[in-house]
Amino acid sequence: MNDIELLTDTLKQSGVRITPQRLAIYKLLVESEAHPTASVIYEQIRTQFPSISLMTVYNTLETLVHLGLVNSLGSIGDDNVHYDGNTSSHINLACITCHKIVDINLPENKSQENRVSVASGFQLIGARMMYYGFCPDCQKQTNITNKKE
Repeated sequence: MNDIELLTDTLKQSGVRITPQRLAIYKLLVESEAHPTASVIYEQIRTQFPSISLMTVYNTLETLVHLGLVNSLGSIGDDNVHYDGNTSSHINLACITCHKIVDINLPENKSQENRVSVASGFQLIGARMMYYGFCPDCQKQTNITNKKE
């Protein structure tokens, strides 16, 4: 099942209308590696749907998060909520200077999830982990060295 089929099936099962705007917002998030904010999404979607409102974008994002189709990452020091269309278990790295967020997939993630599940008795359906720091570009610009313990 592709991403759009997943979206349409989930919306139908939840009784939520399938609209071109919802499809476009979801598609943008799934295809983006940038972890955009609602304002960024609004600016990009507005070219395709000039009459869309920022409130529609916020409401759509809230619906997609509620349905588990999108993750809300919260603020990374810029007072904006960032969204991630990748709902698989992975690690997010957030730069506290430029506010860029990148994904990293490590094989140890699955092992850690298994240990957490066994130790807690939880049946896990996913995981999010966020590390904060300085990206390589910001380290170069500010002469920050990566100190390893």
